[in-house]
Amino acid sequence: MAEASDSAKPLVLFMPSGKRGHFPVGTPVLEAARQLGVYVESVCGGRATCGRCQVSVQEGNFAKHKIVSANDHLSPIGPKEKRYAEVRDLPEGCRLSCSALIQGDLVIDVPQDTVINAQVVRKAADERVIARDPAVHMCYVEVEEPDMHKPLGDLDRLKAAIAADWKYDNLEVDFHLIPQVQSILRKGEWKVTAAIHRDQESERPRLIALYPGLKNEAYGIACDIGSTTIAMHLSSLLSGRTVASAGASNPQIRFGEDLMSRVSYVMMNPDGREAMTNAVREALNGLIDKVCADGGVSRQDILNAVFVGNPIMHHLFLGIDPTELGGAPFALAVSGAVHLKSAEIGLPMNTGTRVYMLPCIAGHVGADAAAATLAEGPHRQDEMMLLVDIGTNAEIVLGNRHRVVAASSPTGPAFEGAEISSGQRAAPGAIERVRIDPATLEPRYRVIGIEQWSDEPGFEEAAAKIGVTGICGSAIIEVVAEMFLTGIISEDGVVDGSMAARSPRILQNGRTYSYLLRDGEPRITVTQNDIRAIQLAKAALYAGVKLLMDKQGIDHVDRIGLAGAFGTFIDPKYAMVLGLIPDCELDKVKAVGNAAGTGARMALLNRGHRREIEETVRKIEKIETALESKFQEHFVYAMALPNKVDAFPELSKVVTLPERKQISDDGGEGSGRRRRRSRE
Repeated sequence: MAEASDSAKPLVLFMPSGKRGHFPVGTPVLEAARQLGVYVESVCGGRATCGRCQVSVQEGNFAKHKIVSANDHLSPIGPKEKRYAEVRDLPEGCRLSCSALIQGDLVIDVPQDTVINAQVVRKAADERVIARDPAVHMCYVEVEEPDMHKPLGDLDRLKAAIAADWKYDNLEVDFHLIPQVQSILRKGEWKVTAAIHRDQESERPRLIALYPGLKNEAYGIACDIGSTTIAMHLSSLLSGRTVASAGASNPQIRFGEDLMSRVSYVMMNPDGREAMTNAVREALNGLIDKVCADGGVSRQDILNAVFVGNPIMHHLFLGIDPTELGGAPFALAVSGAVHLKSAEIGLPMNTGTRVYMLPCIAGHVGADAAAATLAEGPHRQDEMMLLVDIGTNAEIVLGNRHRVVAASSPTGPAFEGAEISSGQRAAPGAIERVRIDPATLEPRYRVIGIEQWSDEPGFEEAAAKIGVTGICGSAIIEVVAEMFLTGIISEDGVVDGSMAARSPRILQNGRTYSYLLRDGEPRITVTQNDIRAIQLAKAALYAGVKLLMDKQGIDHVDRIGLAGAFGTFIDPKYAMVLGLIPDCELDKVKAVGNAAGTGARMALLNRGHRREIEETVRKIEKIETALESKFQEHFVYAMALPNKVDAFPELSKVVTLPERKQISDDGGEGSGRRRRRSRE
């Protein structure tokens, strides 16, 4: 009898991937998914015991796809599913794809946030749902028992069972498992779950862990090692859920506030590199313990880990001397993706745990920028997107699906509170928001840890308990921008001494002036030197952005993403008033949070994202600002607020920019003619 043509076979469409194909009646849904490359988790290999492969049918007439889908186009619930439902509970409308057989046309919904056996989410990383295809696959097998007539060894029979059930041929085995295989097989009564690691399809699969019986869960960690803060997420490799998150200050801060000072420490101290490597690994081990405790997970159940960081953090974490990154040509020891075992870098988890580090883009544009690029996807869109991670060294990526360019710019630590007279890191007691009355020049501000603004009832009582200790980065941007908008400083950043006649908050300090933000203990002022430090930092960032815009041949950007912890708390309007970022529609400027951490999670949960970012990084054009002749010109223009030559038409729609006035360095107004900023 002739085989039925494809058109005569039922058509199955998998959502949300949209992949479709014709399959013979009686084909298990799980098998159809595998043939199409749709990732459906299964640990038990079709024995209907793990429950990981749950799917549901979307009923209705899908005219676009020419499919009429109905629940009765699947085989009735059979004995295996009934048994599972009795033991583990099968939600109404869900089927086990390993047991449900195709009987007619179907639209199958594959849940991307499977909650089967998932831990309770303690602290969500973000709301993003990531399609799962991890590098570690849990495979349950039942191994043939030894036989006098078949002298094949236990390990070889295990490999044969894995090949037969899971099609992992030519399996390699971690040596640490070989002495344990016999005892594990016997403990599990010849039923075991194998953890198979295969990052790339071209690699030989490798057995990295083995458990007696059915092991229905495995975990991975995704971690962004920032120069100031380390953020870690613990995720289920099977459900994709983040079960715990934690953060800590990077202990390397004691060796230097910014990256270059840490490189200098290594250069000046023979044991500096080792001390900083040990410090960060110790902090990571502490975070692993914390997320495991919060998530109720054993370190032994973590089988995969992804780390990202800027180039200097990347090198120090791996135990590489970062000295070469301290000067031109800023040579990386390794720029591509790194694969290793966690035990090799002092992070004991499971003996077989594998670590993946994303590639670095350039000497000062690291794996964290690559991860942020993966998360925000400028290379996947038509709009020209600017992605900025503002830290002591700003990492800048600009592009769309046609071309992506990247650079770094040395902003220094001013935005993090260093080099500012009353500056501090964001912590309880730090001023985080500032507004200045344009008529009276009186300020109102908000302090971290205090609900009220400073002019509201109850503020002073709360301040007496917590203390107002300084001003953090987000407020530094706002107070300088507000001083500009109210005329306290000129576009060149000079405090107008003549304003002292209008307000006692304008204080004279020798030849310059400052602004009194809080008259208390401590006294918090914004000095002329503070404003200069912010100008230098923002000009370096803006000049770097302008260089990338020049390379792209554009005069505006369509969308801006502000990444990192600092970017999360910046008010886009004030960042634009300051001239920290170029003109853009304000509703197209978004804080994208810890995009590097999100990118790390994407690489943890889906091997395809690893290949995507590796390919993208190879195509990104790296611009070295130090070698670009126009950088200095852009920098000089960017010292002005918002900018000496660039217009800000979108900003002008929501903010009335002040008239220009020239003030001499001693705070006196010069003879320069006032003129209103062009709105063109």
